[in-house]
Parts: sequence; C-alpha cells; structure tokens
Amino acid sequence: MSQYKSEVRDGMCIDWDVPITMDDGVVLRADVFRPVGDGKHPALVSYGPYGKGLAFQEGYKTAWEIMCRDFPDAVRGTTNQYQNWEVVDPEKWVPDGYACVRVDSRGAGRSPGFLDHNNARENRDFYNCIEWAAAQPWCSGKVGLNGISYYGSGQWRAAALQPPHLAAICVWEGWADNYRDSTHHGGIVCTFRKHWQEMQVKTVQHGMGTRGPKNPITGDLVCGPETLTDEELARNRSDMWADVLAHPLDGPYYRERSGDLSKVVVPVLSAANWGGQGLHMRGNSEGFMRAASKQKWLEIHGGSHWAPFYTDYGVALQKRFFDYFLKGAQNGWDKQPRVQLNVRHPGEKYVLRHENEWPLARTKWTRLYLDPQGMRLSPKPVAATQTVAYDAMGKGVTFSTPPLEEETEITGPSALKLWISSSTSDADLFVVLRVFAPDDKEVLFQGALDPNTPIGQGWLRASHRKLDPQRSLPYRPYHTHDEKKPLKPGEMVELDIEIWPTCIVVPRGYRIGLTILGRDYEHEGAAATLSNMKNPMRGCGPFIHDDPTDRPPAVFDGKVTLHVGPDRAAHVLLPVIPPA
Repeated sequence: MSQYKSEVRDGMCIDWDVPITMDDGVVLRADVFRPVGDGKHPALVSYGPYGKGLAFQEGYKTAWEIMCRDFPDAVRGTTNQYQNWEVVDPEKWVPDGYACVRVDSRGAGRSPGFLDHNNARENRDFYNCIEWAAAQPWCSGKVGLNGISYYGSGQWRAAALQPPHLAAICVWEGWADNYRDSTHHGGIVCTFRKHWQEMQVKTVQHGMGTRGPKNPITGDLVCGPETLTDEELARNRSDMWADVLAHPLDGPYYRERSGDLSKVVVPVLSAANWGGQGLHMRGNSEGFMRAASKQKWLEIHGGSHWAPFYTDYGVALQKRFFDYFLKGAQNGWDKQPRVQLNVRHPGEKYVLRHENEWPLARTKWTRLYLDPQGMRLSPKPVAATQTVAYDAMGKGVTFSTPPLEEETEITGPSALKLWISSSTSDADLFVVLRVFAPDDKEVLFQGALDPNTPIGQGWLRASHRKLDPQRSLPYRPYHTHDEKKPLKPGEMVELDIEIWPTCIVVPRGYRIGLTILGRDYEHEGAAATLSNMKNPMRGCGPFIHDDPTDRPPAVFDGKVTLHVGPDRAAHVLLPVIPPA
C-alpha cells in the first residue's frame, strides 16, 4: 500500500490513498480532492473513523434518503459520487479553490494502527495531518478544519495543540467535553457510545478487508487490503464501553479526550443544533463561550444533525467564514454579528436573527416556582411547606404554567433548583422542558436525530450534586463529577440541574411545562428508526440511559420526593427574551 494513484475527473484532481507518516512511523491514508493545475490552495482537513471510501448513500442509507427528501438543495449541484458521512462534498468546494483532505483516523478505514478514539495519540495524529497538508506543493500554507460531529469534536482537541498552520476551524455540531457532553449526562452514563462503536466504527475498522464495503469509485476495499479475524480486530481496538464503565467519574481519562478550550486561539465558527439534546448542543455553546479565541462566532440551527451542513444555507455560511480566514477575501465577515440564531417557532418554523453575545445580554432571567398545589409553575414561591412524590421509573411529575397571556420567547440555557429525598441511596433526575398547545398536544421538533424531540432536557445524578463554584453560573451549574456523595434514605438534599440551551417562541395560549422523572423521556407517538442507530427513538434519539450496571434497579427504581416551601423555593430559571 505504499503507492497512491492520481486522476482527473469531474473537474478535480483526486489523489487516492495518499500516505501520511506519523511521528511513530504509522502511515495513515488520505484522499485529496483539489483543483486541477499547479496553483496553491488552502486545505480543508477532516480526520475521523467512518471510512473515507464509504459512500454516504450506502453507509447511512436512511439518513441520506431523509436528507434528499427534506433538503433537496443539499444534494443539488453535485453528482453526489463523492459524498461521505459528515464531511464536505468536494464538488461543492474544489471549484471555489479549496483542497479537501479526508484522512482515515488511526485504526479505521485504510489507516492501520490501534483504534482508540479521541486519545492523545489520535489528537497528535490530527496535528500531524494538518502540518502535512500545509507543506504540500498544492497548498497555500493555510489549513482549515471542517466537518460534523466526530469531525467537529476532534477540532477542539487539535486546535488546543496549536498547529502552526491551522488558520480557522468550523465545528459543526461537535461536543467539547467528553464526560459532560458525551459519555455522562449529569453523571449518568449514556449508552450511545456503546452502540456507536458497535454499529458505526467496528463495521469500518481497518482489517475488515473483504468483509467490509468497497469504494464505489475506485473499487478498493474501504477497510484496507488485509482481512483480519474477529480476535485480531478486537486486539487492535480499545473497548470504549468498558473504558467508560470503568471511569464513572471525571478525571484524566476524559480530560485527555476533551478539548482544552483555554488553548483554542484560532478563529472559530461553532455551529450548534437546538435539537442536539444529548450530544452536541452543550459542546458548541460551551466551546463558543470558553474558547480563548478573540475571533469566534456561534450559529444555531434546527433540523437534522447532518442535512443543514450540506444545504445552500450551511455551505454559504462556511464558505464566507473560510474565504475570509483562509483566502483573505474582503467579504464582510469581519462585520458578521458574533451570534446567528435560527429562532424556533412551533410547526418547524425558523426565523433568522443576529445577536452580539451568548447568552443574550437582554435576557430577562425568569424564575418559575414549583407549586405542588395544582402542579403549577408559578411566578411566586409557595407560602407553605409541601411535598410531592413519584416512582422513579414511572411517568414522574409535570408542572405547567396557565395558558400564556402573551407570546413568550425562551432562548438560552436554563437551570433547575430542587430539594429532594430518595427512598434509596441515590436518585437520577431527568428533567424535560416542554411546551403544550391549547389542545394539550405537546410541541415537538425534528431534533438532530429524533423527529420527536422535546424543547429541552437536563440530567443529574443526586450523588454527583457537588458544584464547582468557580465555573458555575446562575444559569449553568457546573458539577465537578469528581466524587460521589451517596444519599441517606429519606435525607433531603439540594440539587442544581443544568438544562441544555434551547430556543422556542411560545405563542399566546400555549403552556410551558416541566417534567421531572427518574428515567428517559418518551413521547406517546410511534418510535422512529435510523439504519445506523441501535434503538428505536422515542424522543431522546439514541441518547438514552438504561445500562443496568450504571443504574441498578435496587438504587434507581425507588421513590423520589420533591420538597417545596418558603425556605426551599424550588424553581426553574428560564431565559426569557423581551420583545424587540
């Protein structure tokens, strides 16, 4: 596999399977799509485990079909032959003078080596690939990073290493904190990573050989020429799920696999999804707020996890950003407002609006107090001590406002203050921010993955209630997750629960609701499915919390009691945006 081949087709010069030698001698493989001729061009580099030769249409069939159906502009103006999951379509970028570099990460696709996601070795590989691209004769010396999800989250980590030729990053729906954004929600383990490795990574691990797919253009085996046994493949990869279960608290394992945002100094475009509850929304907003870069922008959209990236809207936004920082184009990006929101209204309606900061400076932080008398969300705290109990694995309890007297916009992060006791030594709190129409039908949206996603969600394991006072904000409590503080059955404890950022303009006559329960939210309608996801989706997508090792029924299937009173003013803090 030492040689690579080049050809000119569809107006591009394509170098297939280019070797990139790492500092430890391992040779990774990349496909390079670039303009024909001898010019020098900025490079857009992506590095990830999904198989650079696997066609989007084959590997993610239902996602592709949904995108074609709902976002036809995403697949217009291209032959779609070179479409690959979550990275740029070169046919939309090469004609504008960009070289697109797709690298199979170590141990995946055509790149040999030990597969260990997001670790220090992989981050150093990404750094090396950036510097390799900058040194090529066809490159101008400026490198940008672009891509969705895995290809986004890796950017935070690579940028923190500060490669000299990295000029800008576009993190499109990419988590930043491996523990809080990805593997654990409020300290509760999320089973997504278990199924993700099984269904999306092991299927294209290097060494699958003839058991794996073929590149539809070159005919080459997507996973390399050698075919290994299952035992050999297992020895060549870490067991991510076993590692997650072995590390229930935050610490060095997760810090190695998280981006140090204080060291991210390059220009940043962080693109989030309101419906990215459970994986990316938090990382994109935290990344924007905490990155050290003085040149950073936040964009938030709706719709599916993948389609907006490929639409005319998404591509135009990315090109304006990269044209400015990689080409020096005077296109007005320097005057671009720092925040671009697609403000949500019921019925999948979005209205574009620009802001200057996040959270919005004009936010009217509004407390709605839990009142068990009538299960209300009230503007005033209760006068008398009250309790309300629920079975953790039941339907929980729902508090709601009366029908709103005027249209109300909620945009930003939220937080919930509670006092609880449990019949056992712990309790998991699942919090769902909801909106109900006058006919009591819940307002749901197409989320990043689940077509029936509620307005907002938050999580906390009561034994993980310890706060970091330096990092906590009134609207975003920050938990240390560095020790467990078990409960004594019946003992009351105070909890601060982070609810991930959201946006909804609630019409007059609608109600705002808050549900608290001890298990994942489920809507009442039919479940949805995607070909690359393990579980049927019932409102939380694949981001569910049902591992019996992490949530033994003896501990988490108890009875939880909420305590409310004059000295226990339980409330949800909402980011209400005044009318313009």
